[in-house]
Formats: sequence, C-alpha cells, structure tokens
Amino acid sequence: MVTQNRRAFHEYFIEDQLETGIVLSGTEIKSVREGKATISEAYVRIDNGELWLVGSHITPYSHGSYTNHDPDRPRKLLAHKREIEHLREAIEQKGLTIVPLRIKLVRGRAKVDIGVARGKKLYDKRQASAERDAKRQIDRAMREARR
Repeated sequence: MVTQNRRAFHEYFIEDQLETGIVLSGTEIKSVREGKATISEAYVRIDNGELWLVGSHITPYSHGSYTNHDPDRPRKLLAHKREIEHLREAIEQKGLTIVPLRIKLVRGRAKVDIGVARGKKLYDKRQASAERDAKRQIDRAMREARR
C-alpha cells in the first residue's frame, strides 16, 4: 500500500468499495512508487461515463526533467461501464459520495480503491472515537494480563 485516506474512514461510513486502475504518466508512477502521493483532500467525479480523481496530489519526480507532470491534475480512473453505472446510481441517493480510500501497487500497477460513502454526523464520530479508545484499553489490559 502506498498511501491511505485515513480522513475518509473518520468522516464517512464506507458502504461499498471498488478497486480501479489509474492512468498515470511516466514520472507520476515513479513518484507513486516512492510514496509521494496524497489523497486526503481528493474525491471522485463521474463525467461523461468516466471516473475522474480530482484533488489528489502526486509530487513531481525528484529526478525528472522538463517532462515532469502537473502534480494536481485530474486523473482518469479505469473501471467497467457497468461498475460506473452502479456508482452513478449509488451517488444519486441523498448524502452519498465517492471517495478514494487508498492507493496501492498490484503487480507493478497503481490501483485506487474507491468507496461509496455516507457522511458521519458529529455524534457518530464521537462514538467511533469512544469505541476505538475502549478497544485500545481492552487490548492493553489483555497484554498486561498475559505477562
């Protein structure tokens, strides 16, 4: 895994996930392999039956020349037509959006996991935080009991 969108897991309930390919130029894939990609502010948009990753940042390659890429350009995501239609139907419901969850390398190719997400309310975030803290305390107590 190259990068993960922790903010998405904090601010949204992820209802459905899909692995998509991403169209990158030569210097972009080199930067991704170095781990120089961020998707915390990114979102996915559907235009003319195509998926576009907007708001992601891939730092220009350190050894690149004048052929380096624009770090903030929209990038096309690759998915089957029926998967895109399924996503379109899902986001037409009130309160749903598509967010990138993680970028990973699979057999040398960059993949983006996207998710159909529903926004959390403030009390949902507090409850998730309380559950996470309780689990951490239980795990700590279990480790101490084993010693």
